[in-house]
Amino acid sequence: MTDPRIHEAAAAAGLPPLFQLQARIAEVYRERCASAFQGYLDATLEAGRAWTEAVKPAAPAQALGDAVTYWTDFAQRSVLFWDTLRQRGNNWLAHEAAGKPPLLAFAWEMVADARRFARPVNYALVRVAAPPGVAIDAEKRPYVIIDPRAGHGPGIGGFKPDSEVGMALRAGHPVYVVIFFPEPVPGQTLADVAQAEAAFLRLVRERHPTRGKPVIVGNCQGGWAAMLVGALDPDCAGPIVVNGAPMSYWAGNDAENPMRYAGGMLGGSWTALLASDFGGGVFDGAYLVDNFEYLNPANTWFGKSYNLFAKIDTEPPRYLDFERWWGGYFLMNREEIRWIVDNLFVGNRLAAGAAEWAAGQAFDLRAIRSPIILFASLGDNITPPQQAFNWVADLYPTTEDVKANGQVIVGLMHESIGHLGIFVSAGVARREHAQIVDLLDYIEHLPPGLYGMKVVEERVDGVVRYDAELREVQVEDLQTLQKYARKDEVPFAAVDRVSELNTAAYETLVHPLLAWIPPEVGAVSRALHPLRAQRWALSDLNPALAPLGPLADLVKGHRVRRDETGAWAATERWNAAGIMAGLDFYRQMRDAAVENLFYTVYGAMSVVAPRTEEAAVAAALSAEEAPALRDALGRIAEGGFTDAAVRAGLLVARRGRKERRLSHFKRIRALVGDDVGLLAMSADEAAQVVRRQSAIVEHAPESAMAALPALLRTAEERRRLLDILDRLSAELDLEPDQRAMIPQFRDLLGPSPEAVPAPEAAPARRKAG
Repeated sequence: MTDPRIHEAAAAAGLPPLFQLQARIAEVYRERCASAFQGYLDATLEAGRAWTEAVKPAAPAQALGDAVTYWTDFAQRSVLFWDTLRQRGNNWLAHEAAGKPPLLAFAWEMVADARRFARPVNYALVRVAAPPGVAIDAEKRPYVIIDPRAGHGPGIGGFKPDSEVGMALRAGHPVYVVIFFPEPVPGQTLADVAQAEAAFLRLVRERHPTRGKPVIVGNCQGGWAAMLVGALDPDCAGPIVVNGAPMSYWAGNDAENPMRYAGGMLGGSWTALLASDFGGGVFDGAYLVDNFEYLNPANTWFGKSYNLFAKIDTEPPRYLDFERWWGGYFLMNREEIRWIVDNLFVGNRLAAGAAEWAAGQAFDLRAIRSPIILFASLGDNITPPQQAFNWVADLYPTTEDVKANGQVIVGLMHESIGHLGIFVSAGVARREHAQIVDLLDYIEHLPPGLYGMKVVEERVDGVVRYDAELREVQVEDLQTLQKYARKDEVPFAAVDRVSELNTAAYETLVHPLLAWIPPEVGAVSRALHPLRAQRWALSDLNPALAPLGPLADLVKGHRVRRDETGAWAATERWNAAGIMAGLDFYRQMRDAAVENLFYTVYGAMSVVAPRTEEAAVAAALSAEEAPALRDALGRIAEGGFTDAAVRAGLLVARRGRKERRLSHFKRIRALVGDDVGLLAMSADEAAQVVRRQSAIVEHAPESAMAALPALLRTAEERRRLLDILDRLSAELDLEPDQRAMIPQFRDLLGPSPEAVPAPEAAPARRKAG
């Protein structure tokens, strides 16, 4: 977990593995403490320099005027600040009284209410109405967006006009959102929820029999929910977009992802069961929100409020809109939170194929045949990129395995945005989500493989334009995200075993004593939760706040604003920066201590009592073992014009640049899309053609080229293909090696009889190397 020299020195000294591990843990802790202290010094020194540069000598009258103006502004800001918190409380009460409806920025209508299903759950499917000026194209595939049920209510995917919902609507797609209600149906399970969401998907498919299956977009917890639906009903699932979703729960890096240690430090899933029992059999989503708040005390305890206070003239509308969603806490059944914690947070069983939705029936992510887009951010400390991507390596250990299974996986990485920004940032919506929507129109025509996606920004005539660039990568490239080649995930298996023991003891000894707690007691305890209490206590329910509204109106009419360049304003910023730096220092020291304790305890367990059984991770398939690949290689000389055109295009593409632009795909479709024939097929048929021909070109390129005449049995078909290649050569910026292939095609497909008999299939030859 640190400089390899420490490990080497310990090993050279002949220390046993446990002592070597302890030496490494101690060194990491020392480095983290030193880094935290240095960060605190740097932040405070920078704040001091900014204050020194801002404060200039002033005449007494000027200094007095600055002080009077500042403190008048300070008093007015204080009134407006507390009035904003009062409005937040009133909004919270109104939202609660309305039943906490989804906070979509668009009109919507109910399509299906799963509370009326044979196996009822508190979910529903709604269709979003297109805003004025936006036309929906009936030929375009629909979108189904699944928002996270992780403490908050639905609506985050359509929180603003510039959002996932907004981008899909502007592109002309029908859009549906899977919503949920505050109270779970008694007895519902995660399996029931997945079955209901699969039923929603089938309903959308029936309502829109378009060329392509519905696109599923899952945000955070909704991301793994979307994957579960795709595995449960792959025949109805189209491309799946997974935004900021934790799929490999043990993954992460030290000093970056403190949330992954929570299960171990709490002793496993028994604490979630305890909270559910005190809640009268239901789990309060406010506890999950508390976990998020815990991650960044500087923002929770000071930064968020100070930002409102400092920008009180402009910030309240944005603050109140966000707080309406952030303060809406939803509930789960005891069975639901237990399944989530046991199978995902602690057990990490999803990628291993051990997360069961019924006895003996596990979710198999390999059953998903649709393309998958993964969107994560390096600035996300809730769902780090390792948790978003590592499941790919668990499921498909080699790149060859991804291709042999005909799977297309695209990964998109943001450099800095935080977890919530992935869903709510208007800039991310216009940049990343808009490009994702664009790419989904072409994704079934990509050859199988793993791709890295990058959004390229260009300025043309003063107008900013975005383009998506794809580059094929290897599964092994995912190791660049890891500091320790995933060896730091080993202790989490010990957490799983400890959790099983603690949970069994809790269920046997404690749960029977708490089962008598009635739902009414749980409702009272939820009302008194600090996150709720701070809202209803600062509302019109509090008679002490009655004067705030009229006083705030008076202040707005007589506003005095401070001099931002004055000494008092600079001093305020200096003090605020110092408080933030101190709280950040506390967070870093706290997280370092927690991480140190985690590895000290569970790392030792892993060394002393190593796990004997391994997770049931699927093994890589060789080319000879993959049925689809064997079938493709046995049909090199079979097919028609579309197969030949796709094969020729792939043969040319493999000699070109590794990076491919979305604008390049659009240009090719505009030039020859109608002539190739893929657009006349269903999305599944088109994807099957591309998969088959890409497998042939990947593994037997020479045979693929030689067999082209067998696929084009008439002179007319050969002329059509050569015409397509000539048009592409004339209009596209091809590499020299690609242009050199055009004469080869012309020699191979030159004058021929009007009808060409189909020869026997040539034996497939594997690609060299």
